[in-house]
This record gives sequence, C-alpha cells and structure tokens, in this order.
Amino acid sequence: MLLNGKRIAFLVGPEFEDLEFWAVYMRLLEEGAQVTVVGLKAGEVYRSKSGGLTATAEVAAADVGPDAFDAVVIPGGWAPDKLRRYEAVTSLVKGIYDQGKIVGMICHAGLVGISARIVAGHRATGSLGIKDDLINAGATWVDEPAFRDGNIVWGRVVPDIPAFNRELVKALAS
Repeated sequence: MLLNGKRIAFLVGPEFEDLEFWAVYMRLLEEGAQVTVVGLKAGEVYRSKSGGLTATAEVAAADVGPDAFDAVVIPGGWAPDKLRRYEAVTSLVKGIYDQGKIVGMICHAGLVGISARIVAGHRATGSLGIKDDLINAGATWVDEPAFRDGNIVWGRVVPDIPAFNRELVKALAS
C-alpha cells in the first residue's frame, strides 16, 4: 500500500459530487491512507448533488489545522461553491498548500482553491463551468483529464476520476 501513514483531509459539503467523493475516498483508503472527512460541522450529514448518497463530516474545518494532515482533497459538485465561503475551509486549504503539501482538486473544487488564493501562476483544469473563474484568478487553463502542477493535483470531471486518482496517489506517495 503506497499511502500507509498518510493523513488526508477530505472536504465535504452540501451537494457534493457522489463519484468525485466516494471513488476518490475509497481509492485513498485502498492505498492505506488515513482519511478524515472534514465539513463545516462535525457529525453533519451532507447529501450529494444527485441526492442519492450521503457523507458525514467527522470533524469541522474550524477544529483542525494544516499540521494535522499531509494533504487535502476537494471533490466537486456544488459543494465547493458553498465551502469557499467559510474562512475555516479556505484557511485549512491555504495552510496545507503553504506547507508544500498536496492539494487535490477535481471539477468545481477549483472554486475553493480560488478563494484560498492558491491557483494564481498554476496550470489548472476542472469543469468548463469554472474555466473563466480560474483564468480570472491567475491560473492558466489546460483542458486535460488530470495532472500535477507543483503541489496541486488537478482533475477535470467525473469521467476523469481514474486519471485523477492515479495522479493523486503518485503525488501523495512521492
């Protein structure tokens, strides 16, 4: 298992993207990572964008800091647009980024990266719905399934989850 001992914060919020949460979460567990689901309130249950699946926050973003984790992963859906509004979330993401640790973002997750002020100067991808937001925040748009730029791992959309998982695991294992 490539990620034994790695501590990963996995953000969740209202209307998260089912597969971008669960497929990535399970891949990290499969590699031996210790994954902690972080939301706005400990114990809060969030329903996915499709309404079919739920995820429960184990801890609140306000109750943890960047030193507790080796990385943070942010799935897409509508959750990133809601999570980006909370300083505890953006501070956690920025703190992890500033420590040179891995930040994984897929689909709409770049919205959190924008609000955390970590995307400027990076190549970036995600849903076409946030392309202009990323460019306006100083990123260079790249239409590729997944890649790493510095300590950020980017994924485009749901069909690109396998490529995102490969890039994410490779970055976390290095």
